[in-house]
Amino acid sequence: MQYDPVKRRLGVVFNRTPFLRKCFYGLLDLLLLRAWHIQRELRKWSAARSSSAQPNNPGSSPGQAEQPTTNTPLHIYDAGAGFGQYSYWLSSKLPKATITAIDVKDEQVADCNAFFQKIGRPQVKFEVGDVTKFTKPDTFDLVVCVDVMEHILEDEAALRCYSTSLKTGGMLIISTPSDQGGSDVHEEGEGSFIEEHVRDGYNIDDIKAKALRNGFSKVEARYSYGAPGKISWKLSMKWPLMMLQASKLFFVVLPFYYLVAYPIAFLLNMADVRMTHTTGTGLIVKAWK
Repeated sequence: MQYDPVKRRLGVVFNRTPFLRKCFYGLLDLLLLRAWHIQRELRKWSAARSSSAQPNNPGSSPGQAEQPTTNTPLHIYDAGAGFGQYSYWLSSKLPKATITAIDVKDEQVADCNAFFQKIGRPQVKFEVGDVTKFTKPDTFDLVVCVDVMEHILEDEAALRCYSTSLKTGGMLIISTPSDQGGSDVHEEGEGSFIEEHVRDGYNIDDIKAKALRNGFSKVEARYSYGAPGKISWKLSMKWPLMMLQASKLFFVVLPFYYLVAYPIAFLLNMADVRMTHTTGTGLIVKAWK
């Protein structure tokens, strides 16, 4: 299916007022399992950074140990920001951080800039840009790249730009489908559920190797969307998206559908985040410069 038309419909509905957009972000945080995984990792990053700012802290990882020990303002790069939900979450948790968000779609950038100005967060700036070309050398403490890599052919160019733009010790976090059934592809020759994907998913060792040869000194990767997550994704995302693509009338039906389906998906999401998976349809990758 084509995801962009559905996203545009959702944007029209929820972009009418700042209140509706905040509700939309809240719904995305509840529904999207990748948001659960990313937010968990961002909390760990923030806690580790706070810990590393204290003197004589033994136990930090190599990348984290090199982070500055002063209270200098944080600079964050949201690469391929989409609706801006991660910039919103980060600016809520880290209100003093400066956030630069990049997306290729002019209308989304304009909508996001208008929204963040209306809610009084001028420290968040959106720009039209290409993640395979955008660089600000040695600027950012954190780069967030959620469900972007599967959309771009020149993925190593993007990784080089991320590493160039990070400060020494800065971290990149990626969420992307894996080659273990990511994009709902389970057999050779089967098409991706999301037509805009240029690759069905990454091999875990391949994406680690790509990061290491493009400027990163340390990489960790783990599977997400294990057995619980696969079921949750169908309940909370796949089937509703298929309904919305079929007809706009399903906007009326969706609230009733989620009253039944979401409590189950919530428990499955919780289980997926807490478990260690030997395989999964998603990957969470962390890399340090």
